Order: sequence, then structure tokens, then C-alpha cells
Amino acid sequence: MANVVCDYRILLVAAVAFIYIQMRLFSTQSKYADRLAAAVKAEDHCTSQTRLLIDQISLQQERLLALEEQRKIQDQECGQLKALVEELERKGLQRLTDKVPVAAVVIMACSRADYLERTIKSVLKYQSSVAMKYPVFVSQDGSHPDVKSKALSYNQLTYMQHLDNEPVQTETPGELVAYYKIARHYKWALDELFYKRNFSRVIILEDDMEIAPDFFDYFGAAAALLDKDKSIMAVSSWNDNGQKQFVHDSYALYRSDFFPGLGWMLARSIWDELSPKWPKAYWDDWLRLRENHKGRQFIRPEVCRTYNFGEHGSSMGQFFKQYLEPIKMNEVQVDWKSMDLSYLMEDKFMKFFADILKKAKPIQGTDVVLKAYNIDGDVRIQYKDQSDFERIARQFGIFEEWKDGIPRTSYKGVVVFRYQTSRRVFLVGPDSLKQIGIEGA
Repeated sequence: MANVVCDYRILLVAAVAFIYIQMRLFSTQSKYADRLAAAVKAEDHCTSQTRLLIDQISLQQERLLALEEQRKIQDQECGQLKALVEELERKGLQRLTDKVPVAAVVIMACSRADYLERTIKSVLKYQSSVAMKYPVFVSQDGSHPDVKSKALSYNQLTYMQHLDNEPVQTETPGELVAYYKIARHYKWALDELFYKRNFSRVIILEDDMEIAPDFFDYFGAAAALLDKDKSIMAVSSWNDNGQKQFVHDSYALYRSDFFPGLGWMLARSIWDELSPKWPKAYWDDWLRLRENHKGRQFIRPEVCRTYNFGEHGSSMGQFFKQYLEPIKMNEVQVDWKSMDLSYLMEDKFMKFFADILKKAKPIQGTDVVLKAYNIDGDVRIQYKDQSDFERIARQFGIFEEWKDGIPRTSYKGVVVFRYQTSRRVFLVGPDSLKQIGIEGA
């Protein structure tokens, strides 16, 4: 009996323990269920928030894409507006530039009304399209009525009159008074244009000249050189050896130590220096003196941009048949605006000139003209002194004249010209190669 009671106690304890354990398990499961529910709820909330965030991000992306597209459209519109503004500015600047003269053009006249008319017609023929850049003046020395009447008959130009009643005293008996009057007229006209009318550059023509079709474009391109390179004293449209048989290349330009004149452009900065000491007479010979150059040079073309038809009443009259009448005036329309003229700058031209001179074949002897003609290519001929140069120049037919130790057209004593073809002939002075930097040639 005691054993049965003991077994019941054991079973009761086991039952109580089982119930306790079950209750504990139930309690634990309930807690886990609550936690799981809370976790599920939290996950659902997170999922909801994530979806909401994704929706917001998508919306923002759509807005960003829309803004990017709008920015592209605005950039495109801004680019178009910028291009339009630049075009308007360019046109406005171009119009402004067109109104700023490159240079005044003055035709120096005195008493040759028929010559003056021919010159005016030639100038206006090519000046009409660039009238704002190159205003034309006729400056008359004296009161010849036909000249004044002729000048005033053209409303495309401005007439100036130099009346000088001061008596002329020549420095040497027998000198022509005209040379003194001409020098006075030039000073008066250039002072008038540079100082009273405030031009920065002046192109000087005489009343017996015609101009080439590219005359104004040539001087327009040369104006930039004149401004940049202070070693250039003036720019000329003339080549003393510009006769038909001695020229070939309409694009070729050179530096020269010799003042060519006959259609030339001067800057005010140079005139500021020349005006106070302008000579009483023979102004062109005075301008060719080396002491007035101060190491500066002149730009000249191979093919002339002016033609001098003044057989009568000109200081060059004695040379007309031999040197002036056969001059070739350029007929090629050179696009000067696209030309790179930097090779004419002082620091570059010597090397440029040396390179072509070095390639020329040296010849010598008494029959140099025949030898030059028979050689295919450039040649160079050394001369010993002025008389030797004149002898060789006479054989070819080029200008023999020197001024102040300088041959016409020469650069460092070298005179270059074509001879009946594209071949170049270089007449080279005794120390020219050394001056140009060609050693051992």
C-alpha cells in the first residue's frame, strides 16, 4: 500500500512538473509569437517605408531627368543667344571698324588738271567699296583754277589748298624753286592730315599715278606690319626695278634700305619725328639718307601697285621711257587678308632672305647676263663697288642709281630682280653676305 501511495506521489509530481513545463513553454511561445508579430509588423512597416522611399526616389529621378532635359534645352537656347549676341557684336564691331579709317589717301597736285583727273578716276574706281576706310583728299599747291575746279567736281573726296606766298630762297644759285615749293607743300599737307584731321596713317600719291585693283587691300595688310614692327619706316607700292621683264610674283614683298616713294604709306609716329626737321627742298632724297632712317627699312612689292604715267612735268621725266613706261602694274587679285606677312618682320626677314640667297648659284665673269639666262634657277653675282654694280646693272638694264651709298631697291646691299623668267638674280655687295649672316659663302 505504501508503494502505491509513493507511485501516486511521483506521478503527481511528474504531472505538476509537466503542467509547469507546458505552461512555461506556452508562455515562451506566446512571447515569441508576440515578438514575431511585432517583427512582422516592423518588417511590413519597413517594407512600406522602403516602397515609399523608392517611390520618392523614382519621383526625384523623374524630376532630375526633367530638369536635365530642361537644362539641355536652356543650354541650347543660351548657345543660340550667345551666337546671336556674338554675331550682333561682330557686325557692330565690323561696322565700327569700317568707320575707323585705315589711312587717309592724299593726291598731291599742282597744275596738271588732266593728269589729276586720270589719277582721281583710278583711285575712286577701287576706293568706292572701302570709302570709309580710305577717305580721299586732293591737296593742291597753288591756285591753278583748272586743278581746283577738277578736284571740286568730285563729291567723293575732300579738297585742300596750300597757298604759300612766302618767297623762296634757294641754297645754291640756279636751283629750281619748284623743289622748295614741293617740299613745303608736302610738309603742310602731312601736318594737316596727321595733326589737324588726326589720321594715324597717310598714303601719299602724286597726280600722275594709277593704282592696281588690290592697292587698298595691300596697304590694309601692310598697316598691321607698320604698327607692329617699329623698324619699318614706311610701306611703298613701288618697285624701281618693276619693269615687265624683271618681275614675276605678285605675292612677293621685300624689305629695302632704299626709300621707293611713288605711292607710300607713313604712320603718324614717324611723321612726329620727321616733321620738325623736314628739309627745305629735295624731300625724297633727304628721306633716303641713312641718318634719317636710323636703321629702319621700307616694305616694297615685287610687282608695283601703282603706275606712273607722268611723262611731262615730273622729276622722273628723264627716266620715263627707260624705267617708268615699261613698269608692270599688278593685275592679280591677291587675297591680302589671308596672307601671313610675318616673314617681313625684322627678326624673321633676314633669315628668310638668307635662305633664298644661299640657294642661288654664284656666277662671275664678263658674260654674266648670258650665264644667268642659261642657268635654270636663281643666281647671285658679286659686285666689288659702286662702279662695278653700275656696270653689271647696265648690262641687265636695271636702275644703276645709288643714293647715299645705297643702290635702288637694295637690302643689305643686295639688289634682287627676275630676269625674263621666274629665276631671280641677286646682285650682292662686297660685305652683303656677312651682313645677312651667310658665313663662308
